Amino acid sequence: MARWTVTFTDKPEMDRVRGDRKRREAHIAYVRAHPELQIGGALAMRPMQDFPGAIWNVEAETRQDVERLILQDPYYVASLRRYTITEWGTASAVQGILS
Repeated sequence: MARWTVTFTDKPEMDRVRGDRKRREAHIAYVRAHPELQIGGALAMRPMQDFPGAIWNVEAETRQDVERLILQDPYYVASLRRYTITEWGTASAVQGILS
């Protein structure tokens, strides 16, 4: 199982999506139903700033599995949200490569 970080970059109009209560509740239910989404949250560069994006840590077999999670999330709106998927390893995996 691989580990991935997804970094979302949002347009300012994404605030309307976050403000939609039904969509927010659907997003929360979606995240809770997918334990492979290990941690996630809004991304702010400084306190009290509007959220310019979000970040997820995901455990999944493939990049396509991660992308499927993104595209099915009720918060994903292609015209308002871009994302970058980065695979990362554990310290022991890196050590094995360096040895």
